[in-house]
Amino acid sequence: MQKNKLLPKALFPRLFHKVKKALPKADFSQPPFGKPSQTKGLQGLAKLCFARRLAKKREKFPQGLPRGRFSQTFSQKVFCNSKRLLPGIFAIGLAAWIEADKALAIADLHLGIEEEFNKKGVFLPRFNFNKIKKHLEKKVFPVVSPELIIVNGDLKHEFGTVSEQEWREVIDMLRFLQSKCKRLVLVQGNHDTVLGPIAKWEKLSIEKDGILLPKSKAFATHGEKIPESNEFKKAKIILIGHEHPAIAIREQYKQEQFKCFLVGKFRGKNLIVQPSMNSTAIGTEVRGKKLLSPFLQQPLGNFKVFAVADKVYNFGKLSQLE
Repeated sequence: MQKNKLLPKALFPRLFHKVKKALPKADFSQPPFGKPSQTKGLQGLAKLCFARRLAKKREKFPQGLPRGRFSQTFSQKVFCNSKRLLPGIFAIGLAAWIEADKALAIADLHLGIEEEFNKKGVFLPRFNFNKIKKHLEKKVFPVVSPELIIVNGDLKHEFGTVSEQEWREVIDMLRFLQSKCKRLVLVQGNHDTVLGPIAKWEKLSIEKDGILLPKSKAFATHGEKIPESNEFKKAKIILIGHEHPAIAIREQYKQEQFKCFLVGKFRGKNLIVQPSMNSTAIGTEVRGKKLLSPFLQQPLGNFKVFAVADKVYNFGKLSQLE
C-alpha cells in the first residue's frame, strides 16, 4: 500500500500533475472513475490519463486510429515495457522507437556468429537468431507498428565472407522484418563488408554512411566512424550501435551485467548509443575501459544509462553509478 502512495509523485510527476490539473476535485477512489481497486494509486492515474487521451483521439479520428499512431496500445505499454530516452524517442526492449517517423531502429544482430566460433573449435549452440526474433515478437512488435525499420549495422558477423549460416539466417531475418513494416533500410556496419550479395538477392539497398529521418531529424549510423555527409550535419539526434554498451551493477559480493542504452551529447547534438541485439554476449562495460567508437572518445560521466532487463530502467547518470 505504501508503494502506491509514493509512486505517482516520485516517478511520474508530469502525469500526476496533468491529471490533477485536469480534475482538481476528483476523488480517484470513488465513482465515476470506477471501483477503488481499479483506480487507486499509480495504476488508477495512468488508466484515467490513458482513457482521456484515447477519448480525444477518437474525437479526432472517428473512423478509427491510424495504424502506427501513438494510440492506446502504445500509450498503455510505454510505462511498463519502455522508457523515454529523448522527447519522441523511446527504448522498447533493445530497440529504439522514433515516434515522429514511425521508425524502429535495431543494431548489432551479428547473425552467424556461432559458426565462426565453431570453426575456432568452440562449440556454441545456434540460438542467436531465434532469441532475437523472439525478443522482437514478444517485446517490440506488440507495442508498435513501424512504417520503417532500420538495421543500424552489423546484421551479420563474419568480415570477409558469407557463411552458410549467415545466408540462411540473414535472409530469414530480412523477410521477417519486411513483413512487419512498409520499408526496410540497412545501414552498413564494420562487419557488413560483404553484405551486398544478400541485400541484392532481397532487392534491398545499403546505406554506407547512414540515414536521416526527415521529421525527427535523427540520423542513424553504425558508429565506427563519423560521417561527413550533409545529412549528418543537418541532424539534431544521432543513433549509433557498434559499441555494444553494457553496465555492471554490484551489490555486496554479487554483480550482474545488463545491456543498456547511453544518452548524451556529441558536438552539440543528442547522441543515443544502442545496445546490441546479439544474444551470445551482454556487451562491453562502459566504465573504466577504452571504447571503440569515435563518438565516445569523451568523458561519459553525464551520459544517462537505461538498462534493459525484464523492462527498461533509468539508472541516471553514469557518474552516479558505483
